[in-house]
Amino acid sequence: MTDKIDEAVELRTPVHLRAGGTSVVVAVDGGRLPRILHWGADLGPLGDDALADLHRAALPAIGDSTVTYPQPVPVLPQLAEGWLGRPGLVGDSDGRRWAPKFRHATYRLDDGPALRCTARDPEYGLTADIEIQVLAAGGLVRQRARITNDGASPYRVGGLELALPVPQEASEILDLTGRWALERVPQRRPFHVGEWVRASRGGKPGLEHTLLLVAGEEGFGFREGAVWATHLAWSGNQVLAAERTPAGTRHLAAGEVLLADEVVLGQGESYQSPWQYGSWGVGLDELAARFHRWLRSRPSHPRSPRPVVLNTWEAVYFRHDLATLVALAERGAEAGAERFVLDDGWFLGRRDDTSSLGDWSVDPAVWPDGLEPLVARVRELGMEFGLWFEPEMVNLDSELARVHPEWVFDAGHGPGPSSRYQHVLDLGHPGAYRYLLERMSGLVGSLGIDYIKWDHNRYLTDAGHGAEGRAGVRRQVLQVYRLMAELKAAHPGLEIESCASGGGRIDLGVLEYADRVWPSDCNDPHERLEIQRWTGLLVPPEMQGTHIGAEETHTTHRTHPLDYHAEKALWGHLGVEVNLLTMDDEARGAVARWIAFHKEHRALLHSGAVVHADLADAGLRLEGVVADDRSEALYAFSVVERSATWPPGRIRLPGLDDDLVYTVSAVYPGSPLGMVLPPWQRDGVTLPGRVLRLVGVEAPSLDVDRSVLIRVVSPPAS
Repeated sequence: MTDKIDEAVELRTPVHLRAGGTSVVVAVDGGRLPRILHWGADLGPLGDDALADLHRAALPAIGDSTVTYPQPVPVLPQLAEGWLGRPGLVGDSDGRRWAPKFRHATYRLDDGPALRCTARDPEYGLTADIEIQVLAAGGLVRQRARITNDGASPYRVGGLELALPVPQEASEILDLTGRWALERVPQRRPFHVGEWVRASRGGKPGLEHTLLLVAGEEGFGFREGAVWATHLAWSGNQVLAAERTPAGTRHLAAGEVLLADEVVLGQGESYQSPWQYGSWGVGLDELAARFHRWLRSRPSHPRSPRPVVLNTWEAVYFRHDLATLVALAERGAEAGAERFVLDDGWFLGRRDDTSSLGDWSVDPAVWPDGLEPLVARVRELGMEFGLWFEPEMVNLDSELARVHPEWVFDAGHGPGPSSRYQHVLDLGHPGAYRYLLERMSGLVGSLGIDYIKWDHNRYLTDAGHGAEGRAGVRRQVLQVYRLMAELKAAHPGLEIESCASGGGRIDLGVLEYADRVWPSDCNDPHERLEIQRWTGLLVPPEMQGTHIGAEETHTTHRTHPLDYHAEKALWGHLGVEVNLLTMDDEARGAVARWIAFHKEHRALLHSGAVVHADLADAGLRLEGVVADDRSEALYAFSVVERSATWPPGRIRLPGLDDDLVYTVSAVYPGSPLGMVLPPWQRDGVTLPGRVLRLVGVEAPSLDVDRSVLIRVVSPPAS
């Protein structure tokens, strides 16, 4: 790493940031904004002479115009420097100050490592502060910018996007799409000249928005092919873009989408962008592992074993009564559940989803003695207690909306169309914010609530704040962050789940405050395999809620055996959604065996490296978790569709240590009935990791939507 610079100075030699197996080399000469010359594999120690030569080696031949020839892309591209692609900063002062040119840059290098740049546009009276970090845990790069208005005229910020360059080997783009109950559907395309833009304007990232944007070598997979990705740590409107110019430069951009006048800077005021994150790897597994290692390194990351959840939603829906829920809690405790979560339906007047959102007091008609008797019984059974809220939403048929209609978002045409009969509560109103904080904090304190399932089911399509209906989306996101932070500060140990019609709000912004995400409202194991696999590009298993659902899934009406439901739920923060009261003893016993198996392997599942095999047959899946020291691993082999050829052949096990010897065996928390087993699976085999990686083992012949677990252990040296 370049020696630390104690004071901001002008630099000529590129700066080399190294941490976590990543190198970022930044050109800082000429008083210009930083330009990244290399982002990716660690280049090793480089002296000033080598860095200067690297810079010269990276510069293209220039003809008569810098506009038409390739240039290292500044992290904040500027039209005034001849950049004709996506602009870094969009803003103006009533039609003036619309083409800024930041220069006279000074730099400071801090521990981390972090490079900080300050540059000014003296004619416009604007200052840009840019920070680039490489994170030691995982080797992620992240950057953000702050724009300050030093002039007397107000400056309207229309957008601020930062750029991370990728090399010309990045010839394909991968992103994700989806819809309710079918999140995280991958899609790929060539990295053509032009822009591929994914924007979200619903006040949250959304079910259909991409989790991140990946560029990589042609044909890249989970284990092979160089890949680079960007993600925006922001829970509101946002844009991710991949751009390739006719001059050959390629980069990934990210920024917040700002609505009209959401950011107007008076003299001395600043706007700071969200963090843009970048990860790279040889294969998607390495790229994802960088995010996982970073999240796991944070002081706020959950450290205690993730308690097995019993959630009441699919068991009882709105049909709440004390006797039924106590009986359900007792069945859950018998099966091994450790946290009981009372879902929607507990508050004043809430018998269905048409009314009462916002009336956050316990309904005496259903709970004449309050929730205390249920909570007391849950505690007696040795479980934590959690409660469902949807704080940002309101039904027009509610006491809250009748008393405070001004607290409902309105962009000038009334509250707008309802979605699931609900509208959005404007947390930019001090009274609305204070009301929510007092009601939620009061219940958390009086009941000793351990966990909030925080839902968010409606897009912010008409988020007008105040009597003039000014855009209030950005303020809303910041207020949600503030509310989560204040609740956790007032109640140490409180955990929060981010749920938004399933996986509609999953990002590194909300994960500063939330301890868990709900990837999807769909508990169909056929869909969950893919949803969890692609959500895992960002989120490690212990932060993904994965529940055992009913035999017939209510979102798809597919029917699967309990074992397949349980196996797919095994790979995250395990929960039970099925109604244990209607199951027979045999089925409840099977649930208990799967919970016990999860607890036995929970330490591995929630700390190891997630791996996926790149199988030639699209109808097969092999994925698992390998311990950090590679002494053990657990895999699942699944058949997801019928193949034209059969049997499936050999499967190779990724992620193991080539030089260790492992015993390989199939394990059956459930029933192995109906499988055609290869010879090795009856008694196990013992082989070096190199053989398991290069040769593999014969796969069992399974029906569609069936799986088998493979346990791999390296015995300790004697």
